[in-house]
Amino acid sequence: MNFKSYKPLLFLTILAGIGYLLHKFIFSYLNINDNVFLYSIEFLYLFYYGLSFIVFIILIKVKERSFDNVGMSFLLSTSVKMIFCYLILKPILQIKIYDNTIEKINFFMTFVLFLAIETLLTIRILNEKQ
Repeated sequence: MNFKSYKPLLFLTILAGIGYLLHKFIFSYLNINDNVFLYSIEFLYLFYYGLSFIVFIILIKVKERSFDNVGMSFLLSTSVKMIFCYLILKPILQIKIYDNTIEKINFFMTFVLFLAIETLLTIRILNEKQ
């Protein structure tokens, strides 16, 4: 088993942890109450981390079999991930009881954070010499 090929999973974990701590710090600094959110910050980070982890397992397996298909596999797995994210987002969009603008921004910013992490780590995979 080549542990070097699983390095993106370590970077994913580290960057997700840093993002989570920074997110919690910003919310506490701005006195934003996340108790009224439909999904807690912890749930969102675990959800996105789990999906990103699965994406990278797939990319690592594809890289081992056919390096040329890593980019297309990334696009396909990210598209499937977006379907799951929409299913989680749908209840937030249907809330009419209170103003949930901050919750929507929270959801999308977390999504963008993990998308950026995935993109950067996939670029690193693609730049590796075979």
